[in-house]
Amino acid sequence: MNVKYDFHIHTALSSCALEEMSPNNIVNMALLNELDVIAITDHNSCGNVQSVIAVAKKLGLLVIPGMEVETREEIHVVCLFETVEASKLMQNYVYDSLPKKKNKPSILGRQLLFDAEDNIIAEEERLLSFATTITLEQLIQKTKDLGGVAIPAHIDRPSYSLISNLGFIPPNLPIHCLEISQYAEYNKYIEKYKEHIILQSSDAHELGFIGVCMREFRIPERLKSQLTVKVVLDFLKRIDKV
Repeated sequence: MNVKYDFHIHTALSSCALEEMSPNNIVNMALLNELDVIAITDHNSCGNVQSVIAVAKKLGLLVIPGMEVETREEIHVVCLFETVEASKLMQNYVYDSLPKKKNKPSILGRQLLFDAEDNIIAEEERLLSFATTITLEQLIQKTKDLGGVAIPAHIDRPSYSLISNLGFIPPNLPIHCLEISQYAEYNKYIEKYKEHIILQSSDAHELGFIGVCMREFRIPERLKSQLTVKVVLDFLKRIDKV
């Protein structure tokens, strides 16, 4: 079974995303592009995950709880979890490591929290678009402890990426997946990093980019009728039973 995915989508909780990035807009755009599963990955927060999941459940789209965390080394890492509860535990861990600064909406943009009807219910005052004090190794371990998957984001980019900031992928780094941006040459990275699963996601900050990469992964046909977040994460963890 081929599963169409986009594992890197921001809502308007990320100050750099357009305010059109609301739960219903995101879910409906994903369905228009025939995606089977998406992940919500706002900067250093999972505040809108539950609302997106509530919308998606009614419409048959699978949503993975997640966030894009910026490490102490200024490396962006997409962290995906099996449950909302696990993502909230990570959020607490991340919030404790962020600087005690407030967002400046007039300069950086608003950080919007939605309900499942796309009503704005609050604005997050905490400055989210900032590096945490968590190291790359600590973040990967914490994600693993919470049953999740840590994926270095957009490794082809010249900033905020594992390769641009460290210069290489540490050989003992306990990761199975690497993400490349929508602009990267997919086959080049497949060939270069054969020991990893190469994912290509949109990093969408506006509706028109959701699903733009048109990427798929394959799971056994027997799982076709029972696609769950656990099945997807097991694939990303390279668990043999998938």
